[in-house]
Amino acid sequence: MNLGVGAYRDDAGKPFVLSCVRKAEAKIMKDLLDKEYAGITGVPEFTKGAAILAYGADSAPLKEGRVAITQTISGTGALRVGGEFLAKWFPTSKKIFVPTPTWGNHIPIFKDSGLEVNHYKYFDKKTNGLDFEGMVNDIKNAPKGSVILMHACAHNPTGVDPSQAQWDELSKVVKDAGHFAFFDMAYQGFASGSTDKDAYALRKFVKDGHLVALSQSFAKNMGLYGERTGSFSLVTASAEEKARVDSQIKIVVRPMYSNPPVNGARIVATVLNTPELNAEWLQEVKLMADRIITMRTQLKSHLVNDYKSKLNWDHITNQIGMFCYTGLTPEQVEKMKNEHHVYLTKDGRISVAGISSKNVEYLAKAIHEVTK
Repeated sequence: MNLGVGAYRDDAGKPFVLSCVRKAEAKIMKDLLDKEYAGITGVPEFTKGAAILAYGADSAPLKEGRVAITQTISGTGALRVGGEFLAKWFPTSKKIFVPTPTWGNHIPIFKDSGLEVNHYKYFDKKTNGLDFEGMVNDIKNAPKGSVILMHACAHNPTGVDPSQAQWDELSKVVKDAGHFAFFDMAYQGFASGSTDKDAYALRKFVKDGHLVALSQSFAKNMGLYGERTGSFSLVTASAEEKARVDSQIKIVVRPMYSNPPVNGARIVATVLNTPELNAEWLQEVKLMADRIITMRTQLKSHLVNDYKSKLNWDHITNQIGMFCYTGLTPEQVEKMKNEHHVYLTKDGRISVAGISSKNVEYLAKAIHEVTK
């Protein structure tokens, strides 16, 4: 049983291609579009739709023409473009603070971009939840004008997110400390099933007057893993500043990969900008999120109700998104592998997408056997 895969699987354990994506592909094929280069910042219909999805149709910076955005090579490319832009132009600091733990690729991406990577407290191993007090203290004590990297929703790898009230407080903490927020949003819609709910943190910071950076990916929420489709955007102070930022982003992108591929961007643009496909996508992304939430509920239920585990497993359902930090020790993880043939990372992280209705009880029994 492989629980290490970082991609969504259906209940049969198979890769899932969304129906709206198939329909968008069919429409694109029928339109017989050319294969010319996109501009340096990508397919305009894509970046427009991506910005509205992230910031909201009523976003003041969007209406005022203050959001600079470029298509990127998925979320990884967005982070790299953002890192290089900030290393070159951010005026106060070259320090970026990331949560402990964070997605493993964050650290080399930002180091290779020319930023100095530091850390702030995030995960509490005692509760398998958020160390909010430690997080706030570390952000407050970071040098003024630091860049603070935040997972907008479905924190990878822990699945632990701040509450909306905690995000409200974090917005004030970051602003009072004079820091700059850089959001990584790889799971919008995939976490809760609602694209608006999952964008709460980003939109709250923008509403509170932060000039934020955003990395956006469509790998998870549209299942476009191999299409490498994402965007990097910056909220600027004015339309004039936005024009200057656009120019500098192009200077970062041009020697890196010249311009982005068009196929994935055309798929996303077609889905986002075609009302019936957009409606179908919102249903399908909720279906994926709901399946993962259901697997969490069933896993906890088997542990508590069927195997009568005396341990507290609330964190399984309190966490959100594709990944779950189980709280298993490295020794227990070894037993899972050697005695039960269940494979997960040494830190006890599992991909909930790898659980199905057919194997969830077996997983619960294995966890119970190594923790009782």
